[in-house]
Amino acid sequence: MAGTYRAGTSVRMGRRTATAPVAPPSPPTRALGVPDAPRQLHRGMTLLATISLFIGTRTAWTDAMLSRPHAAGVISVCYASILVCAVLGLVVRTRRALIRVDAAVLITAVALVMCGYLLDHMGSDEGVLTAQAANEILHGHPVYGRPWPWLFGTPRVGITKTMSGGADFTYGYPPLTALLAAPMHAVVHSTAAATLVTTSALILSSVLLWLLLPAPWRSAATAVCLGFGFLPHYAYLGYPAITALALLVPVVVRWPDTGRYGHLGPGGVLRAACLGAAGAAQQLAWFLAPFLLIGLYAVRRGELGPRRALAVTARYAATAALTWSALNAYFAVQGFSAWLDGILLPLRQKAILHGQGVMGVSYYFTDGSSRLDYYSYGSTLLLFGLLAVTLLFVRRLGPAITVLPWLAFYLATRSQDGYFLMMTPLWLAAAATVPAAAFATAWQPRLPRVTGRRVKAALAAVLLAPAFVCVLIAAASPPPLNMSLTPRYATHGSRVGVTAIRLRAVNTTGTTLAPHFASRRGQGASGWWTVASGPATLAPHASAEYVVEPPGGFRSVPGGRSRTYLIAVTGTPMTITTADIPAASPAAR
Repeated sequence: MAGTYRAGTSVRMGRRTATAPVAPPSPPTRALGVPDAPRQLHRGMTLLATISLFIGTRTAWTDAMLSRPHAAGVISVCYASILVCAVLGLVVRTRRALIRVDAAVLITAVALVMCGYLLDHMGSDEGVLTAQAANEILHGHPVYGRPWPWLFGTPRVGITKTMSGGADFTYGYPPLTALLAAPMHAVVHSTAAATLVTTSALILSSVLLWLLLPAPWRSAATAVCLGFGFLPHYAYLGYPAITALALLVPVVVRWPDTGRYGHLGPGGVLRAACLGAAGAAQQLAWFLAPFLLIGLYAVRRGELGPRRALAVTARYAATAALTWSALNAYFAVQGFSAWLDGILLPLRQKAILHGQGVMGVSYYFTDGSSRLDYYSYGSTLLLFGLLAVTLLFVRRLGPAITVLPWLAFYLATRSQDGYFLMMTPLWLAAAATVPAAAFATAWQPRLPRVTGRRVKAALAAVLLAPAFVCVLIAAASPPPLNMSLTPRYATHGSRVGVTAIRLRAVNTTGTTLAPHFASRRGQGASGWWTVASGPATLAPHASAEYVVEPPGGFRSVPGGRSRTYLIAVTGTPMTITTADIPAASPAAR
């Protein structure tokens, strides 16, 4: 190609020389000898896990020095390991080396948990009940429907009081943890048999989750399962939910892959069996199962169509149900009614209010409510509403399926975080292995005229609204009784307390009530007070005089800003009335 250019005033013609085209920059290549450095996020996870191991370590070491010096020595070695792992986590130069550091952090955490078990393995009410159930299994005795009141009453073994003025002394969990503890109880003969099962289950679930997660997430599993201290604490107490957690880990990790191409395969069958076994270990698995089934059906239907998706989901559910039935069969045959009442006990027992949920409005911040049952209605409606919303918007909510079931607990009358925080490792498992892309082609029902974010948000609000209406009814309802108190004070040593309270109660409702009395200071309720005089029931709009006495005949009342309240509760309907106990006069103090 000819080109022109000027030189002074003349014009010259010449041929332009060809120039080499500019090549796009090549991707950076790793120079010879330069290591494959790990990602900074991976280093951060490792460092956070090592930091989490410090929680509770000093307290455990202090206790061990008093009773088990050898365990204290192991804890000291673990302390050094924490420091070394923290340094290595920041300076190692290869991914493989950092994975080895992660393994060292896990081993250190396991050693600390085992030391903690040696220091504290006597359990709480859950562990004591499970150990007693294991003992009954060994001797061929019925497990369900048999009260064991002699197990309770110590500071370590609490009693679950009911709103009808009683308490539950029976075994109220599915049988798997007790079955696992039975062989150990034949050797150990104490609550340690149950707590050994749950502690071993926690360690197993931690190692299993560590192996199943992608490498950058593994130390996060160590921190959540073992490092922060709250899950080992529940394991030492003997909570059967820890057994359920261990079984749910393989169920949740990469759960949208279950049944891919329409075949469960050995892995899918194993996951289904683990889900059924988890349901036979503790009731919390029951709440997660329907969300998983909805998500699994939606993902498979987007891939396979409705008929094959339904078939694979049905096989998965049937395998889980068969496993659950096999583990419960012996106890159901032994006494069906007692077994059914036992495994449903936490759902129907009407235990006294407890927890950080919305029921605290009526328990802590107002004078009570005559419609506490509406909190339970709201919790149930929220659970069903969340299931419906998950079905309709699974592409958006699918990654959160392991978290959604526990929202309903916030509305329940027993809304303690301990009922579901033991499932938090499953949240991590889903975050690491269930990305939003897994639901990109999932099936969602087509609803006419539901197309925009605002319309979808409005539909979700409509589905969830009945639950919150029930909560508003419960919170806004007035207390059923008007109570005026006249306490009788006495002094025991340097303590001032109540020996009896004379009260006048007026039933403001149209329902006959059978009140039971206790005192409350802070968040917990005392044992039931004795009704020395007064009617057992109070007719609608009637009034009566009561004299009630505290357990042991004396209830100390602290001075200052701390307040003590008398509460009156009924079981059917569930109600509560709270009245401030007047402070003692200066003469009494």
